[in-house]
Amino acid sequence: MAKSKNRDLVKLKSTESAHCYYTKKNRRNTTARVELKKYDPTLRRHVMYRETR
Repeated sequence: MAKSKNRDLVKLKSTESAHCYYTKKNRRNTTARVELKKYDPTLRRHVMYRETR
């Protein structure tokens, strides 16, 4: 299968520490920056992660 050209690698950075996640998103459907609540292993709790470009 061919890879989609609409999906780009996105960096999600924690709002409370320096930890980061990398994920993919479809920029055609989701033009705004992504905000997700995910687990931060450095703080050992769930915090808000925001997309950085």
